[in-house]
Amino acid sequence: MTKLTGSCRCGQVRLAVRGNPLRVGICHCTDCRQESGSAFTYFGIWSSAEFEYEGETSEFAGREFCARCGSRVFALNEEEVEIKLGVLTEAPTRLTPTHELWTKRREPWLTPIEGAEQYEEDRP
Repeated sequence: MTKLTGSCRCGQVRLAVRGNPLRVGICHCTDCRQESGSAFTYFGIWSSAEFEYEGETSEFAGREFCARCGSRVFALNEEEVEIKLGVLTEAPTRLTPTHELWTKRREPWLTPIEGAEQYEEDRP
């Protein structure tokens, strides 16, 4: 079984996830753009049972970030965890997006990811 590990920028929050993601995506929505400071976010979704972390986090709008350095690391509920894939130790991750969200906000100089489902807003 595959195990991926990662951390926030300062290393105070460390995380691990086992197995393959349920899905991998890119989101161009305003929230994701603002929290990342970039044109989109790149994330993976796993079952929450396959996830563990240590370190002190703070929460804003359902998203956990490092209480020390402010790095956005994950969002967790009873069923799933969304991990910002930029926090993973291994790069490149080789995790290819299966879908793109909020494509109506995608920058015109970005092209759609070939083979990925395209959603003008959220997934149904």
